[in-house]
Amino acid sequence: MRGLLPISFDRLAHRDFLRHLDAFIRDSEEILDAWDAYSEEHTGLDGWPFDDDAYGLRQRQRDADTAAAFETVRAGARHLLATADVQLPHLPSASVQAHWAYRLGVLHDALDRLDALHEQWLGTRDNLPATAGSGTAVFGDALAEHHAECWSYLDDWATHGHVIGDINTAARYAPSPLAPPPVDKPVLPAPGRTITVRR
Repeated sequence: MRGLLPISFDRLAHRDFLRHLDAFIRDSEEILDAWDAYSEEHTGLDGWPFDDDAYGLRQRQRDADTAAAFETVRAGARHLLATADVQLPHLPSASVQAHWAYRLGVLHDALDRLDALHEQWLGTRDNLPATAGSGTAVFGDALAEHHAECWSYLDDWATHGHVIGDINTAARYAPSPLAPPPVDKPVLPAPGRTITVRR
């Protein structure tokens, strides 16, 4: 749910959140590349897998790996979005890409869905039978279903997340709105010369 969030001015924390986001984007690209290579090798020309069970297990692994990679981002995701939301309107128009606001919107919506799905998963997990602990087939199937529901929203973060870094970079190099305007220096005459000032 969107709202005004307090923004920390702890530069080290912000840099840390950005670093986690960059690592997630890199990791998710590797995960997706590996999945695409597997899928191409294990499906026919019609796109259907040669072995449904093996293909499904490999897809579950892709979903789980992507979810695990995002866990390092989750704690700072709202901070990153709130900071970008504040930075973007203060950037000079010449340094803003037209798609940045759209991409931020996609990230907001995806994070809202991920938060809702996380709450739903906690409820599902708590309602599993006492015998269905971590490591059991019942638990594994429920968690795999949760990861599958999350995957497209995690992919949104992998696809559009770089916009947060782009906005942050533009903000770092943009002139501060608090800086005084530049003052023209008076032209001084060369030594030995005089100038006439009209009144």
